[in-house]
Amino acid sequence: MSQDHFLKNQFLVAMPGMQDETFNHTVSLLCEHNDKGAVALVINRPTDLALSAMLEQMGLSHDGIGDDPPIYWGGPVQPERGFVVHREPGGWESCLHVQDDLYITTSRDILSAIGNGRGPRDYLVTLGYAGWSAGQLEDEILHNSWLNTPVNGDVLFALPPRERWQAATRLLGVDVTQLTGAAGHA
Repeated sequence: MSQDHFLKNQFLVAMPGMQDETFNHTVSLLCEHNDKGAVALVINRPTDLALSAMLEQMGLSHDGIGDDPPIYWGGPVQPERGFVVHREPGGWESCLHVQDDLYITTSRDILSAIGNGRGPRDYLVTLGYAGWSAGQLEDEILHNSWLNTPVNGDVLFALPPRERWQAATRLLGVDVTQLTGAAGHA
């Protein structure tokens, strides 16, 4: 497969017919896709864990976070591993520039900065990720499990999690309210 066919920096939108309940009605940020496989973070499944509780467990201050955002379930692989999806570069230790103003950081320093009110303004924190082996994601796309669309910052950071799947499908030009059983899922 040539580089042109890789889908980095896209949303993967689970279609209503997705057979795998784990990913039913999810929107994932595709971070990496190459001949070895793919990695994505689910961005619309908040957990019951709040950021303040996670920071406290890590021994970090959480006085500067204001609203107490949820931690998101990023996927089933390495659920103990954290990722911060954010805008604005910040010189963090382990930071991947995804596109334009979108970054993913995995180092503790960004969490410390967020907890102290000095982190990026727009961010979300996930635990775990979704992974596909070589050719697996392509096969799932061919079987209509996923569609892809360019990343949209408003869907990622401005909308409540429950609205992200429908908003991502609208980016594809699809009105999911017209699809059987699709309305109202998150």
